[in-house]
Amino acid sequence: MSLRHGLLGLLNYGSMTGYELDKVFKASLSFFWQAKTSQIYRELDTMERCGWLTSERVIQSEKPNKRVYTITKSGKEELAKWLSLPEADIADAMRVRSTFLMRVFFAGEISIEQSLELLRTYREKCLESSKGMSAAHEAISEYGAVVGDDRKALYWKMTLLYGEAFHAAGLDWADKAISILEAEAKA
Repeated sequence: MSLRHGLLGLLNYGSMTGYELDKVFKASLSFFWQAKTSQIYRELDTMERCGWLTSERVIQSEKPNKRVYTITKSGKEELAKWLSLPEADIADAMRVRSTFLMRVFFAGEISIEQSLELLRTYREKCLESSKGMSAAHEAISEYGAVVGDDRKALYWKMTLLYGEAFHAAGLDWADKAISILEAEAKA
């Protein structure tokens, strides 16, 4: 998935400001795709130049002015084209590229205590992330009500299930790895 296509997907549900897109993106998609606010605004400018969206500047007297982005016919076509690509990114989803796991692989070069610290830190991060999934549940409920399409919300929930399973697998793996090293330390 590219950031552009994620933004097109959100705009397909309705016009939004950059601030709103940033907020919705981080509340609903961040457990499987991260983007900085600056990246989002940069992509919006690029997508507007491509003709995939338009923006309207709204003058406000009590607040700073804002730009409201709307997906165009060309943007909808691009989104549909991307969604219909057969197996375009399934192979990528099956690959793991992790600097962290590379460090674990070579952790035999450091002490067991250092390795345990590394694994316990990873476990804590998994716990924090899994607790953050409740925000994604809330976002799906909130935006599902706004969009008013239970079928679309069903797909959002499926990605959330993946996120929950991913964090659960990370916790399970960390617990097993910690147990193996603790047993080794006692031996």
